[in-house]
Amino acid sequence: MTTTNPHNAVLSTALAIPVLNKLKNKRVVLASKSPRRKEIFKAFGLNPEIVPSDFAENLPQSSFQDIHEYPVATATHKAVEVYEKMVAPDPENPPDLVIGADTVVLSHAAQSFSDHASFSLQGSYGQELLEKPTDKDDNLRMLLDLNGGVCEVVTGVSLVYPILSSPGYEIKSLDERTLVYFSDNSKSLLKAYADSGEGLDAAGGWQIQKSGGLLVRKVEGDYNNVVGFPAASFIRFLEIVMDEDEDFLNI
Repeated sequence: MTTTNPHNAVLSTALAIPVLNKLKNKRVVLASKSPRRKEIFKAFGLNPEIVPSDFAENLPQSSFQDIHEYPVATATHKAVEVYEKMVAPDPENPPDLVIGADTVVLSHAAQSFSDHASFSLQGSYGQELLEKPTDKDDNLRMLLDLNGGVCEVVTGVSLVYPILSSPGYEIKSLDERTLVYFSDNSKSLLKAYADSGEGLDAAGGWQIQKSGGLLVRKVEGDYNNVVGFPAASFIRFLEIVMDEDEDFLNI
Protein backbone atom coordinates (compact mmCIF):
# COMPACT_ATOMS: atom_id res chain seq x y z
CA MET A 1 0.00 0.00 0.00
CA THR A 2 1.38 3.40 -1.00
CA THR A 3 1.24 6.19 1.57
CA THR A 4 0.91 9.73 0.31
CA ASN A 5 3.25 12.26 1.88
CA PRO A 6 0.94 15.03 3.21
CA HIS A 7 3.71 17.58 2.69
CA ASN A 8 4.32 16.88 -1.00
CA ALA A 9 3.29 20.09 -2.72
CA VAL A 10 4.26 19.00 -6.25
CA LEU A 11 1.35 17.83 -8.39
CA SER A 12 1.57 15.18 -11.09
CA THR A 13 0.98 17.93 -13.68
CA ALA A 14 4.22 19.76 -12.77
CA LEU A 15 6.95 19.94 -15.38
CA ALA A 16 9.88 17.57 -14.79
CA ILE A 17 12.43 20.34 -14.18
CA PRO A 18 15.12 20.30 -11.46
CA VAL A 19 13.67 23.08 -9.32
CA LEU A 20 10.23 21.48 -9.11
CA ASN A 21 11.75 18.04 -8.58
CA LYS A 22 13.66 19.57 -5.66
CA LEU A 23 10.33 20.54 -4.06
CA LYS A 24 8.97 16.99 -4.11
CA ASN A 25 8.24 15.64 -0.61
CA LYS A 26 8.98 19.08 0.83
CA ARG A 27 6.65 21.06 3.05
CA VAL A 28 5.90 24.18 1.03
CA VAL A 29 3.66 26.83 2.60
CA LEU A 30 1.95 29.82 0.99
CA ALA A 31 1.43 32.61 3.54
CA SER A 32 -1.69 33.87 1.77
CA LYS A 33 -5.36 33.03 1.60
CA SER A 34 -5.74 34.53 -1.88
CA PRO A 35 -7.64 32.09 -4.11
CA ARG A 36 -6.03 33.75 -7.15
CA ARG A 37 -2.51 32.93 -5.95
CA LYS A 38 -3.54 29.37 -5.13
CA GLU A 39 -4.92 28.97 -8.67
CA ILE A 40 -1.70 30.30 -10.22
CA PHE A 41 0.39 27.86 -8.17
CA LYS A 42 -1.86 24.98 -9.20
CA ALA A 43 -1.55 25.98 -12.87
CA PHE A 44 2.22 25.35 -12.80
CA GLY A 45 1.98 22.21 -10.71
CA LEU A 46 2.29 23.26 -7.08
CA ASN A 47 -0.26 22.82 -4.31
CA PRO A 48 1.27 24.41 -1.18
CA GLU A 49 -0.23 24.35 2.28
CA ILE A 50 -2.22 27.52 2.91
CA VAL A 51 -1.34 29.25 6.19
CA PRO A 52 -2.55 32.87 6.01
CA SER A 53 -0.43 35.52 7.66
CA ASP A 54 -1.81 37.67 10.48
CA PHE A 55 0.53 40.55 9.63
CA ALA A 56 -1.41 43.81 9.67
CA GLU A 57 0.05 45.13 6.37
CA ASN A 58 0.33 48.64 7.77
CA LEU A 59 3.95 49.60 7.14
CA PRO A 60 4.41 53.38 6.81
CA GLN A 61 4.92 54.16 3.13
CA SER A 62 7.04 57.19 4.01
CA SER A 63 9.76 54.93 5.42
CA PHE A 64 10.67 53.63 1.95
CA GLN A 65 12.94 55.65 -0.34
CA ASP A 66 11.95 53.37 -3.21
CA ILE A 67 8.24 52.56 -3.05
CA HIS A 68 8.89 49.25 -4.85
CA GLU A 69 10.42 48.06 -1.57
CA TYR A 70 7.05 48.38 0.17
CA PRO A 71 5.41 45.18 -1.17
CA VAL A 72 8.71 43.29 -0.72
CA ALA A 73 8.88 44.33 2.94
CA THR A 74 5.23 43.37 3.47
CA ALA A 75 5.79 40.00 1.79
CA THR A 76 8.79 39.41 4.04
CA HIS A 77 6.84 40.21 7.20
CA LYS A 78 4.09 37.83 6.09
CA ALA A 79 6.47 34.97 5.35
CA VAL A 80 8.52 35.38 8.54
CA GLU A 81 5.40 35.65 10.69
CA VAL A 82 4.03 32.38 9.29
CA TYR A 83 7.41 30.62 9.50
CA GLU A 84 7.87 31.58 13.15
CA LYS A 85 4.27 30.65 13.95
CA MET A 86 4.77 27.18 12.47
CA VAL A 87 8.18 26.60 14.09
CA ALA A 88 7.12 27.65 17.61
CA PRO A 89 5.26 24.43 18.58
CA ASP A 90 7.83 22.12 16.92
CA PRO A 91 11.27 23.73 16.42
CA GLU A 92 12.76 20.48 15.14
CA ASN A 93 10.28 20.25 12.27
CA PRO A 94 10.26 23.58 10.40
CA PRO A 95 8.54 23.97 7.04
CA ASP A 96 10.96 23.59 4.13
CA LEU A 97 9.80 26.76 2.41
CA VAL A 98 7.38 29.56 3.25
CA ILE A 99 6.35 31.93 0.46
CA GLY A 100 4.99 35.39 1.18
CA ALA A 101 3.59 37.76 -1.44
CA ASP A 102 2.09 41.23 -1.57
CA THR A 103 0.70 43.04 -4.60
CA VAL A 104 0.17 46.79 -4.89
CA VAL A 105 -0.71 49.19 -7.69
CA LEU A 106 1.19 52.41 -8.35
CA SER A 107 -0.88 54.94 -10.24
CA HIS A 108 0.44 57.16 -13.06
CA ALA A 109 3.34 55.11 -14.40
CA ALA A 110 5.38 56.25 -17.38
CA GLN A 111 4.52 54.59 -20.69
CA SER A 112 7.80 52.77 -21.14
CA PHE A 113 9.02 49.35 -20.12
CA SER A 114 12.09 47.15 -20.51
CA ASP A 115 12.54 43.66 -19.15
CA HIS A 116 14.39 43.38 -15.83
CA ALA A 117 14.79 47.16 -15.63
CA SER A 118 13.15 49.83 -13.58
CA PHE A 119 11.16 52.42 -15.46
CA SER A 120 10.48 55.96 -14.40
CA LEU A 121 7.24 57.13 -12.88
CA GLN A 122 5.70 60.44 -13.90
CA GLY A 123 7.40 62.31 -11.10
CA SER A 124 5.52 62.25 -7.82
CA TYR A 125 2.60 64.29 -9.10
CA GLY A 126 -0.66 62.53 -8.30
CA GLN A 127 1.07 59.19 -7.78
CA GLU A 128 -0.56 56.91 -5.24
CA LEU A 129 0.16 53.46 -3.88
CA LEU A 130 -3.13 51.58 -4.11
CA GLU A 131 -3.98 48.52 -2.07
CA LYS A 132 -7.51 47.13 -1.61
CA PRO A 133 -10.27 49.76 -1.57
CA THR A 134 -12.00 50.38 1.75
CA ASP A 135 -15.50 50.44 0.22
CA LYS A 136 -17.32 50.88 -3.10
CA ASP A 137 -16.91 54.66 -3.07
CA ASP A 138 -13.17 54.28 -2.57
CA ASN A 139 -13.15 51.68 -5.34
CA LEU A 140 -14.79 54.14 -7.75
CA ARG A 141 -12.33 56.86 -6.73
CA MET A 142 -9.42 54.55 -7.59
CA LEU A 143 -10.90 53.55 -10.94
CA LEU A 144 -11.55 57.17 -11.94
CA ASP A 145 -7.93 57.97 -11.12
CA LEU A 146 -6.61 55.01 -13.14
CA ASN A 147 -9.01 55.49 -16.06
CA GLY A 148 -7.35 56.23 -19.40
CA GLY A 149 -3.88 56.04 -17.91
CA VAL A 150 -1.09 53.62 -17.11
CA CYS A 151 -0.44 52.03 -13.75
CA GLU A 152 2.31 49.77 -12.47
CA VAL A 153 1.44 46.53 -10.67
CA VAL A 154 4.21 45.45 -8.30
CA THR A 155 4.31 42.13 -6.47
CA GLY A 156 6.88 41.49 -3.77
CA VAL A 157 7.73 37.83 -3.15
CA SER A 158 9.78 36.58 -0.20
CA LEU A 159 11.08 33.09 0.50
CA VAL A 160 11.84 31.94 4.03
CA TYR A 161 13.58 28.62 4.58
CA PRO A 162 15.57 26.97 7.39
CA ILE A 163 19.36 27.24 7.75
CA LEU A 164 21.70 26.06 10.49
CA SER A 165 23.05 29.48 11.52
CA SER A 166 21.23 32.15 13.57
CA PRO A 167 18.40 33.18 13.40
CA GLY A 168 17.58 29.75 11.94
CA TYR A 169 16.13 30.92 8.63
CA GLU A 170 17.17 32.71 5.47
CA ILE A 171 15.16 35.30 3.53
CA LYS A 172 15.35 35.85 -0.23
CA SER A 173 13.17 38.36 -2.05
CA LEU A 174 12.24 39.69 -5.47
CA ASP A 175 9.83 42.17 -6.98
CA GLU A 176 8.04 41.89 -10.30
CA ARG A 177 6.63 44.92 -12.16
CA THR A 178 3.97 45.01 -14.88
CA LEU A 179 2.41 47.94 -16.71
CA VAL A 180 -1.37 48.00 -17.16
CA TYR A 181 -2.96 50.38 -19.66
CA PHE A 182 -6.55 51.35 -18.85
CA SER A 183 -9.04 52.11 -21.59
CA ASP A 184 -10.81 55.46 -21.57
CA ASN A 185 -13.90 53.99 -19.92
CA SER A 186 -17.20 55.75 -19.36
CA LYS A 187 -18.02 56.76 -15.81
CA SER A 188 -21.16 54.61 -15.98
CA LEU A 189 -19.04 51.51 -16.68
CA LEU A 190 -16.64 52.32 -13.86
CA LYS A 191 -19.54 52.90 -11.45
CA ALA A 192 -21.23 49.67 -12.50
CA TYR A 193 -18.00 47.80 -11.86
CA ALA A 194 -17.44 49.45 -8.47
CA ASP A 195 -21.06 48.72 -7.50
CA SER A 196 -20.56 45.03 -8.37
CA GLY A 197 -18.17 44.68 -5.43
CA GLU A 198 -15.76 42.55 -7.44
CA GLY A 199 -12.88 44.98 -7.00
CA LEU A 200 -13.06 45.20 -3.21
CA ASP A 201 -10.73 42.22 -2.79
CA ALA A 202 -7.99 43.39 -5.16
CA ALA A 203 -5.19 45.93 -5.05
CA GLY A 204 -6.17 48.92 -7.17
CA GLY A 205 -9.82 47.91 -7.10
CA TRP A 206 -10.14 45.63 -10.14
CA GLN A 207 -9.62 41.98 -11.05
CA ILE A 208 -8.21 41.65 -14.53
CA GLN A 209 -9.11 37.95 -14.83
CA LYS A 210 -12.80 38.72 -14.25
CA SER A 211 -15.10 41.57 -15.29
CA GLY A 212 -12.34 44.04 -14.45
CA GLY A 213 -10.63 42.92 -17.65
CA LEU A 214 -13.21 45.00 -19.53
CA LEU A 215 -11.52 48.14 -18.19
CA VAL A 216 -8.05 47.31 -19.53
CA ARG A 217 -6.76 47.67 -23.10
CA LYS A 218 -3.19 46.34 -22.74
CA VAL A 219 -0.80 44.62 -20.34
CA GLU A 220 2.95 45.00 -20.72
CA GLY A 221 4.80 42.38 -18.72
CA ASP A 222 3.69 39.34 -16.70
CA TYR A 223 -0.10 38.91 -16.80
CA ASN A 224 0.00 36.55 -13.80
CA ASN A 225 1.68 39.29 -11.81
CA VAL A 226 -1.42 41.46 -12.31
CA VAL A 227 -3.62 38.58 -11.16
CA GLY A 228 -1.53 38.26 -8.01
CA PHE A 229 1.64 36.19 -8.39
CA PRO A 230 4.56 36.30 -10.89
CA ALA A 231 4.86 32.57 -11.57
CA ALA A 232 7.60 32.70 -14.24
CA SER A 233 9.90 34.98 -12.22
CA PHE A 234 9.24 32.89 -9.11
CA ILE A 235 10.46 29.70 -10.82
CA ARG A 236 13.53 31.46 -12.22
CA PHE A 237 14.26 32.89 -8.77
CA LEU A 238 13.99 29.45 -7.16
CA GLU A 239 16.51 28.17 -9.71
CA ILE A 240 18.95 30.95 -8.79
CA VAL A 241 18.57 30.33 -5.05
CA MET A 242 19.00 26.58 -5.56
CA ASP A 243 22.25 27.17 -7.49
CA GLU A 244 23.67 29.75 -5.08
CA ASP A 245 22.67 28.36 -1.65
CA GLU A 246 23.62 24.77 -0.86
CA ASP A 247 21.42 24.84 2.26
CA PHE A 248 18.28 25.59 0.26
CA LEU A 249 15.83 22.73 0.86
CA ASN A 250 18.62 20.59 2.32
CA ILE A 251 18.16 21.19 6.06
